[in-house]
Amino acid sequence: MSPTNRTVVVTGIGATTPLGGDSASTWEGLLAGRSGVKPLEGERFAELPVRIAALAAVDPGEVLPRPLARKLDRSAQFAVIAAREAWADAGYNAPAGGETETGATVAPERLGTVIASGIGGVTTLLDQYDVLKEKGVRRVSPHTVPMLMPNGPSANVGLEVNAQAGVHTPVSACASGAEAIGYAVEMIRSGRADVVVAGGTEAAIHPLPIAAFANMMAMSKNNENPGQASRPYDKARDGFVLGEGAGVVVLESAEHAAARGARVYCEVLGQGLSADSHHIAQPEPTGRGVAAAVQNLLDNTGLDPAELVHLNAHATSTPQGDTAELKALRKVLGDDLDHIAISATKSMTGHLLGGAGGIETVATVLALYHRLAPPTINVDDLDDDIDADIVRDEPRKLPADGPISAINNSFGFGGHNVTLAFRSV
Repeated sequence: MSPTNRTVVVTGIGATTPLGGDSASTWEGLLAGRSGVKPLEGERFAELPVRIAALAAVDPGEVLPRPLARKLDRSAQFAVIAAREAWADAGYNAPAGGETETGATVAPERLGTVIASGIGGVTTLLDQYDVLKEKGVRRVSPHTVPMLMPNGPSANVGLEVNAQAGVHTPVSACASGAEAIGYAVEMIRSGRADVVVAGGTEAAIHPLPIAAFANMMAMSKNNENPGQASRPYDKARDGFVLGEGAGVVVLESAEHAAARGARVYCEVLGQGLSADSHHIAQPEPTGRGVAAAVQNLLDNTGLDPAELVHLNAHATSTPQGDTAELKALRKVLGDDLDHIAISATKSMTGHLLGGAGGIETVATVLALYHRLAPPTINVDDLDDDIDADIVRDEPRKLPADGPISAINNSFGFGGHNVTLAFRSV
């Protein structure tokens, strides 16, 4: 099919996060300013320099049937749970090819999935290696390879909904979830699909990744005060807090959504992309790459910065990264940055790595839909270099009238920069 450049809208959302087992409880937790960071219990974490993380509020084993759960890595379990919620929220009550509640259908060959993970089935890999060493070859699960594959979450969601237009998994570290959503937009705009289930997932709370991140000096070591450890923009910030979970959206062409009478949350304007080419792990300190991604977004979408009222920032709570992001935004947006209410929801959820872009897209969509920006918590002493309007402690009402737009930033090790833009309907 030839390119169509169709309008893309969000018709469904789903999430399972450190704040709640679905999108509604997650949104409630964000508005309440509740931290999902807790101490890590158990002997295997006892000797680590970092003993805190943002574990999922609802364990996936409590939601999925045991025969299914045992065949899925934890990252895929989260993805399936969030995708099921988003699919139902979009009004579909059967896989592609079946009837929806409104009588409309989506053909399997017109449906795709793009679910990303930054690390993939790392807990399966590490746990099954322990089984091999301690119990022998015959005790290694025959499901290990499908479970540890990075495309496992997307493939399993594709099987759930009978997606045949394509099942994809972009891997770009902590930008993976956002890049997945951007890829899904392009699938629809190019005419390759009418509907795409897209988002990000991660489940890497295991001693080895935590020890590795801690030795990079990337994580907060505030073990004594877990709820205050993730503190973007605060002078005392000392690194990110690892989180887990998934965020998924259902994207559709506006024509397809209208034909079936779907509820629309917002329009997806598009994405901006760039690469730093600076360092495998450190952000480029001037924000050059981030600025290029934001400029690419403006050029690609025609978005007027005067229309921007909200940003869900990448803001992981690292000393360099938080300021570099805002420097980049100031460089591109100039004085228009002053009327953008900035939320850093990682202060509550922790950093879900490849899942971050997924849950933060859900948060951005809900902020536009309800015209309410969630707060950033733990900003007790704002960094002197932060020259922007940070929403602190309490939710902020966004303009009640007229079209408003928001952006969501995600950046990853390797210098990956992705920014997504959304507009109210």
